[in-house]
Amino acid sequence: MRKFDIPSFYRSPMISKIKEQRKKQDKLKKDFSPTKLDFGPLKIFIARHFGFCFGVENAIEIVYRTIEENPDKKIYLLSEMIHNPHVNEDLQSYGIEFIQDSNGNQLIPWDRINSDDIVAVPAFGTTVEIENILTEKGIEIKRYDTTCPFVERVWKKSAKLGQDNCTIIIHGKRYHEETRATFSHSKENSPALVIQDIEEAKILGDYILGNLSTDEFCEVFKDRFSENFNPERDLEYIGVVNQTTMLATETEAISNCLKNIMLDKHGEDKLSDHFADTRDTLCYATSDNQTAVYGLLKEKADLAIVVGGYNSSNTSHLVELCEEKVETFHVSSAKEMESDNTINHFKFRTKERVQTSNYLPENATILLTSGASCPDAMVEEVIVKLLDFYNIEH
Repeated sequence: MRKFDIPSFYRSPMISKIKEQRKKQDKLKKDFSPTKLDFGPLKIFIARHFGFCFGVENAIEIVYRTIEENPDKKIYLLSEMIHNPHVNEDLQSYGIEFIQDSNGNQLIPWDRINSDDIVAVPAFGTTVEIENILTEKGIEIKRYDTTCPFVERVWKKSAKLGQDNCTIIIHGKRYHEETRATFSHSKENSPALVIQDIEEAKILGDYILGNLSTDEFCEVFKDRFSENFNPERDLEYIGVVNQTTMLATETEAISNCLKNIMLDKHGEDKLSDHFADTRDTLCYATSDNQTAVYGLLKEKADLAIVVGGYNSSNTSHLVELCEEKVETFHVSSAKEMESDNTINHFKFRTKERVQTSNYLPENATILLTSGASCPDAMVEEVIVKLLDFYNIEH
């Protein structure tokens, strides 16, 4: 695995030591059991895989190198580079400005940006439309493009399906930067439709089987299909790809649901003419981190702490998995842990930040993991704070 040159303040000597030890013990990455840290009254189980992934480290290396090599240039990011507020705040401290927010709302007008400026593409990628705007302005895109290779892999898969006259069904959050980018690239080659969950897959299936009118279909999926998309014509041959940070189990369930719909409608002998075998387009890190959480949840614990940005899709899915088994606190950093009695945390279902008291028992067993955009240093800060709360030397 390639080593990236990222700022040392994102690293953690403690976490690096744990990861290196597990890597030596499990070179083939088949052991998803957590690492146990036993401090007597406090026991912490850390997920086998967590923290910065390949795509995030690649993006951080490119942007910080760009800052270092261009001290006299104005540098912009199309939007947040990754969904971690602390990383983005650090970039802003170097004078970098974001052209859009995470929802695609314009923060800086395009006419303020010219060919002398540097515009970096975030790890989520960007749309074909924005690429065209930058090209017309004479701005070099590729040199400062931090798009994750696993996102680009989804685009390539979509392009191949489009060449085979296959309609692309994208499992993703419609207004997430990555899904907007994947939708934009997919519709260049074929009709495209975004669905968010298994319930919407079932609605799509109802339409394919003739149990829903075209008007009803268009009402449910308005603003989520490509221009000139004709549901009566464009759902004869479909393939499923996904936003790379979605729940793997849900993408699998959606794919199986739609495959069975086509099986019911067209029969086994004609299935391959109507449903493309796309396999999973989830990235390896998302898959590993989610599988590691399943391993983590095999341990009996009092609570779980998940560290990561509140608008991070991959982090929210780790929270979702943990919440099924144990009381879970999603924190953006150790600062949210005000004391051993009070913690501020995020409820992703209601999208609100709340405060909980008396969250730590006298003797605690805690499960700990973090999202793919969370620096290891921030995980160490959570561990150190817990040690302080239990008056344990470190």
